[in-house]
Amino acid sequence: MSTSLRTISPVDGRIYVERELADDAAINRALESARRAQVEWRSLPLTTRCTLLADAVRRFVSHRDAIAQELTWQMGRPIRHAPQEVRGFEERANHVLAIAASALAPLVLEGKSGFERQIKREPVGVVVVVAPWNYPYLTAVNAIWPALIAGNAVVLKHSHQTPLCAERFAEALGGAGLPQHIFQYLHLSHEKTARLLADARVNAVCFTGSVAGGHAVVQALATGFASAGLELGGKDPAYVRADANVTHAIETLTDGAFYNAGQSCCGIKRIYVDERLFDRVVAGMVDLTYQYRLDDPTDPETTLGPVVRAQAAAAIRAQVADAEARGARKLIDPKRFAADRAGTPYLAPQILTEVDHSMSIMRDETFGPAIGIMKVRSDEEAIRLMNDSEYGLTAAIFSADSEQAEKLGSQLETGTVFLNRCDYLDPALAWTGVKNSGRGCTLSTIGFEQLTRPKSYHFRIAP
Repeated sequence: MSTSLRTISPVDGRIYVERELADDAAINRALESARRAQVEWRSLPLTTRCTLLADAVRRFVSHRDAIAQELTWQMGRPIRHAPQEVRGFEERANHVLAIAASALAPLVLEGKSGFERQIKREPVGVVVVVAPWNYPYLTAVNAIWPALIAGNAVVLKHSHQTPLCAERFAEALGGAGLPQHIFQYLHLSHEKTARLLADARVNAVCFTGSVAGGHAVVQALATGFASAGLELGGKDPAYVRADANVTHAIETLTDGAFYNAGQSCCGIKRIYVDERLFDRVVAGMVDLTYQYRLDDPTDPETTLGPVVRAQAAAAIRAQVADAEARGARKLIDPKRFAADRAGTPYLAPQILTEVDHSMSIMRDETFGPAIGIMKVRSDEEAIRLMNDSEYGLTAAIFSADSEQAEKLGSQLETGTVFLNRCDYLDPALAWTGVKNSGRGCTLSTIGFEQLTRPKSYHFRIAP
């Protein structure tokens, strides 16, 4: 069994990072020190915790250029796009700091003479965050910052593809003067990750990853009482109604499908278009897709980087080939993307029509730049097809009629409904999924709930 992790860069296939994996003794030390540190941390005033964490944000952002370069080399995002993750981190971290006082304020109940009643939010204790590689800072900050603000200790296990992200968090938080051991990270094997999650000293787990990974988390927690927030996969649909702004829909959906090489949980994965607009939307998306430049992501001119690894590219190619064998029509010629090469992570984007829900491309998660588009005749047909999925993270509607879009949205089995946009997380709104897309919630004031526990105070005032 290997005792180290090796991050193979999708840029050129070389080892970019190598780190030793933590053993049982390291896990034990981390949890014991986290429990002790949390007692001191939770006793600090909320304003003090927020001041320290705001300084950590500033320290992190001051290294934006180096962080962006590391991100490109670790997971392949084009360098022209990588700095956006640092900006997104800053937006989310600062938002949760801004709402902390109101979100964590006691709920005071009135109307009972002779009594004082209130409900306070208390930290749960030790929170383990398991973060993925595709948005390694944006997914992690959703749990780390509110957990620390609320008075918890945090132990982070980051993806083997992006281990430097854990270290960047530690540098910023340590430099800001947080108590020692209140934030720690561990580089772990799958086996040791399960060992960490099953430990009785863990009070809550925030996991972002695959459905299979979510099942593994639940299994690891089965013998204890730790809570789990799970953000899992998606097969997010979009519907272009007959009254949509076609130009806007084409631009937004193409970006929603292919940004980050399609490696977004909430990226657009299947599109349903009113039959009256179908040809225009498809032609427009094809034209725009051919404007992407697939190439070395360290080149500022590159707009589409490689997927994370060669095996991932092979799986996407197989999914497209299966759809084609079942009657789907490929609209993008990979030969027009010179960097597209079998056996490598460099994969041309693909648009398919003449697809249906018997095909994996319209049913199973596609974590890469391939999308299917279907023609529909009515709102009812579109809603039925959008709901015909085991996933439910986001769904997008493109229409000029916001009132009708809200009515349609109420019928959608999803955590978020977008109108005339997609693939975006507003930190003021709750981020949650239904069905196999997960459980629990991050972001907004509601995001504090799974990181705290309610405590009631019921006082009879002395006569």
